[in-house]
Amino acid sequence: MTTNSIKLLYIEDDTEIGELVTEQLRSKSYEVKWLKSGEEALREAEGCSLVVLDVMLPGLDGFTIGQRLKKANPDLPILMLSARTSIDDKLQGLEFADDYVTKPFHPDELSARIEVLLRRGGRRSSEPTKVKHLLVYEAENRIVHADTGEELALGGKQFHIFMFLFRHLGQILTKEQIYEAVWGESYLDGDKTLMVHIRHLREKIEKDPASPEVVETIRGLGYRVRA
Repeated sequence: MTTNSIKLLYIEDDTEIGELVTEQLRSKSYEVKWLKSGEEALREAEGCSLVVLDVMLPGLDGFTIGQRLKKANPDLPILMLSARTSIDDKLQGLEFADDYVTKPFHPDELSARIEVLLRRGGRRSSEPTKVKHLLVYEAENRIVHADTGEELALGGKQFHIFMFLFRHLGQILTKEQIYEAVWGESYLDGDKTLMVHIRHLREKIEKDPASPEVVETIRGLGYRVRA
């Protein structure tokens, strides 16, 4: 994707971090509007393709600002940046945000995640994506069984695991990548938590959980959702 004329809104009160991130993004040819608080976020977000939003801000916090931005423009991608790494904080952010990156982070990782969100934004609409026997309404955060018309109710972790895989459709993702994205913590070798949640996820979305077609296991590598 070319970055020409792509405008980003960046909200961060830490001057040192703000200068570094702004310089990095501008080096990628993005047009960056940097705010040190969220008071003008709704107005400044007009015409922007994506918002990079810190959690800890003076006045209104990033969660409140992000919720208001998403309510005003549901299709506007929001990437949360925060030093807060607890699972509860991350899940709170992912209720409205499209991605959540914890500090410290590598500038190239931030750029890569922005690129992914912008690509997704180009195809995100109310039209569903067919994944085997599922219809995924990404813009509405809904998953429907195509054969029965039943809307599938997934638990928080199950939903975030599936959507992380879906948003990287066709890509093989390692256990480490999935765990870090969903839990916001480093994966410990031998931890069975992810495997248990994927088993429960398959029980809800697969026609035959013993022979999964949607969430595939790629032996020795990780998992993949393939359309």
